This record gives sequence, C-alpha cells and structure tokens, in this order.
Amino acid sequence: MQLRAEELERHVSRALGSLYVIHGDEPLQSLEAADAIRAAARAQGYAEREVLAVERGFDWSLLAASAASLSLFSSKKLIELRIPGGKPGTEGAAAIVQYCSKPVPDVLTIVTLPKLDRRTQDTAWFKALTRAGALINTLQVERAQLPQWIAARLARQKQRTDRETLQFLADSVEGNLLAAHQEIQKLGLLFPPGELAFDPVCGAVLNVARYDAFKLNEAMLAGDKSRLARMLDGLKSEGEAPPKILWVLAEEIRAVAKVQAGLAQGEDLQQLYRNHRVWGNVRQQLVGEAARRLKSAALAQALRHAARIDRTVKGLARGDVWDELLQLCLRFAR
Repeated sequence: MQLRAEELERHVSRALGSLYVIHGDEPLQSLEAADAIRAAARAQGYAEREVLAVERGFDWSLLAASAASLSLFSSKKLIELRIPGGKPGTEGAAAIVQYCSKPVPDVLTIVTLPKLDRRTQDTAWFKALTRAGALINTLQVERAQLPQWIAARLARQKQRTDRETLQFLADSVEGNLLAAHQEIQKLGLLFPPGELAFDPVCGAVLNVARYDAFKLNEAMLAGDKSRLARMLDGLKSEGEAPPKILWVLAEEIRAVAKVQAGLAQGEDLQQLYRNHRVWGNVRQQLVGEAARRLKSAALAQALRHAARIDRTVKGLARGDVWDELLQLCLRFAR
C-alpha cells in the first residue's frame, strides 16, 4: 500500500499498521511522517521505543532481537530502523526479508530510507518492505506546486492570502520546505486567522531560499527571467562554482538538441527521453517544449556561447562569468 504524506495522519488515526516505510529526500515531510506515526503509536499504547541506525559494521541480528525482546513495563514496542545510506548490503537485505516474513505481534516498525533509484526499488528487500507495510514517499515539492503547498499549510492555521503573496512566499523559500514551514508558523503567531495582506507578510518573511544548481535548468527552459536572475545571484552568494553551473546548463542544452534532432527524424518522444536521460514529468515537458520552440541554429549558438564561457572561467578570455551565465540562460526566454 502506498500513501501520500498528506494522507498519513488520517490513515493512522483510523487504523495503525505494523510497518511503515518512509522513503524520500524531503526532510520536512519525512520528519512529519515519522512524528505522525509516533504520535498514533503512543496513543495506542506503544510505550517502548528503540532506534536502530544502520552504520558501517551494523549487527543485523539486532533487528530480530529487538522485536523479540519486550520490556517488562510495556506490552507494545516501536522500532525505528534508519538506513541513511539506502543500501543494507547482502546481510541486511536477507535480515529485512526474514523480518518482513514473520511480523511480531504488538511490534510497530518504522523504516526510514533516502530516495532510492529504480534499480534499488526493484530489489527483494525493498519489495518485501512494501508488501509487508505501507510506503510513504516524501519527495521534493515541485516549484510549480509550491504556492499551493503553502496555501494548504496556511489553511491549517485558518489563514489565507492572494496569489501574489503566495508567489512571493514561494520565491522567498525556494527549495527549502523546512524554512517554509517555519515562516508559515511565524505568520500564524504574528497575525490572526483570516486574510493576510501582501505588505505585512513581506515585512515578516525572511529570504531563506536555498538555491540548487540542478534546478537552474528548469528556470532556463521555462524562460523565467526574474527567477533566473534571482537563482544565479543566490548561487553566486552561496559560493557555488561557475564550472558546475556551466556544466548543468550545457548538458541541458545538449539534451534539447538531441531530442530535437530525434524528433526531426521521426523518433518516438518518450524513447528519446529515455535514451538521453531526461527524467521527471516537469523536465520532460520543458525539454520537449524547448525542442519544438527553438531553432537548431539557436541551440548550436548557445553551445558556442557555453564554450566561450568555459574559456572565461579558465582565464583564457576576458569577461564577467556570472553575467555571461545569465545571458546564456536568457537565450531560452520566450
């Protein structure tokens, strides 16, 4: 069974299962999911809790032993198995499969994993976990869905605001849901329930955005000029290396060019995405739109521009690297 993070609280309030797998790379949602399960477990008498953190040299026999040993003072036990590396190894995989095959009554288990690739999700141990319990995927909120996510959080504290203010909040906390959560809570403390005006919110919210070079390509392909300038300025302030940013942008331009060339030869779009490692619905949509919108000569010119920036980075040509990176991105503006 799979559950969305927002469904979990309602699910555990009705019926608490015996095993939950929290899988993903979004720390706030992972934390909240674990908290919701712990709270429901406490309410149902799981008074004993043991945390097993899988590190180098971890003794996997502790997993079964923990489930078999209940405290004299509690008839129910919560076990948290944390696998931060996402790979339990051969011994751990066998222990997990065995553990899932023989669930122990009155033992509730939470397994916490980072985001795993498709190959790891196809392993026997991961499938055993998902068959035995509920899977909660805690993935990054896409940039386009962030204003809606903020609106839902405000609604929890009986507050609401207009689209412009939601967009401002999304811009201020981009890529940092933990910071967004804190800012929303702060608005709940500062202002009463009801409508929030733009100016008071603007004065209360800090700019706590965390910019990711690997998200810059989305802004470039979308042609979002203000977001491009903001992200590049943020990455510069955070000390990001220009060669990394240039590599991300150049790889995206090459991907668009390859998809465009394949479409011109009548190849299947989905197969082109797979062949050129264009993953994710948002990125696929942006790459596909850019491949149809831009001329091949413009893409070739953009790659030549990237080559000039590379020479500037290496000190072989004069110029402002950050300004050139912005100009390269703006070539894709609609």
